[in-house]
Amino acid sequence: MLEAALVALVTSSYICMASSLQFLKLATWDSTRGLNGSLKESRIESGMQGVTVKVVTLLEEPFVMVAENILGQPKRYKGFSIDVLDALGKILGFKYEIYQVADGKYGTPTSNGSWNGIIGELISKRADLAVSAITITPERESVVDFSKRYLDYSVGILMRKSEEKINIFSLLAPFDLAVWACIAAAIPVVSVMIFILRRVQSVRPPGGHQATSVSTSLQSAIWIVYGAFVQQGGDSILGSVALRIVMGSWWLFTLIVCSSYTANLAAYLTVSRMDNTVRTFQDLSKQMDLAYGTVRDSAVYEYFRAKGTNALEQDSTFAELWRTINKNNGHEHSVSSPSEGIHKVSSGTARSKLIDFRKL
Repeated sequence: MLEAALVALVTSSYICMASSLQFLKLATWDSTRGLNGSLKESRIESGMQGVTVKVVTLLEEPFVMVAENILGQPKRYKGFSIDVLDALGKILGFKYEIYQVADGKYGTPTSNGSWNGIIGELISKRADLAVSAITITPERESVVDFSKRYLDYSVGILMRKSEEKINIFSLLAPFDLAVWACIAAAIPVVSVMIFILRRVQSVRPPGGHQATSVSTSLQSAIWIVYGAFVQQGGDSILGSVALRIVMGSWWLFTLIVCSSYTANLAAYLTVSRMDNTVRTFQDLSKQMDLAYGTVRDSAVYEYFRAKGTNALEQDSTFAELWRTINKNNGHEHSVSSPSEGIHKVSSGTARSKLIDFRKL
């Protein structure tokens, strides 16, 4: 039989101004009487009531943006992350003073072991809280605490939409110019042959009988040959074996040409739609037409640095990507902020950017 045991249920809260952790008993539980008390603390936020919190942020649409400011008033901000901060302030009862990080970075470790950007502001205690579209990484979690993710995406390749090219001569693309020239020459040549054979037939009808009344003009012969070429038929041909051999050969020729044209046209239209299509990092590293980069000192930048400079990495894709991203120390293709990268891609200055969509 189990002996009566008493279990205390507590909650903890962090007092940022005092930099201390505080525990508060909510209820007790024992095997005989069960739960004594409530698990819901009505004043769990009491430690934040009336406190003014210093908040550091970094501009990035649509998470944090500068709102319309009144002359002489502190700078105001708006955006998704600011709405979340305002909601927390109302629930927990705190006020905040918000400022932008000076170096415009989210935070990466420097050569001397310190951190820059937003993470550096938190470590140095110049800020109590950070609100921005910052990515959660193991390195950052080792030095600061994060809330739960409320937006979770992945890394994406942002590319400018290719311009649709209208080519009125695209129907001629399946064949070379020389092939079209040969076809154009074959039609009058075969037409002349048909014209001559039909004229001979009209003069010397087979079996000595009068030939059936058919047109023997050159225009009629051209019409018959052209109709057969576009597979629309034409006037019936009654005549000698030689005339039938010529027309049979022409029908076979047109069958081969039309079949080849249809197959080549389908392949051409398919390839033209797939032109400059980049779907994976492997596609991006193998092509030479698109210049690409990312945001310097961001989580994506550090990820490609770690993978691209790792001698044990078997996939050469990351090494090739890192060489391009870090060209001229990252100042040739990479940018200082996501907004700058989006502007370069949309304006045509750059063709593609690796953008971090894993936002907190």
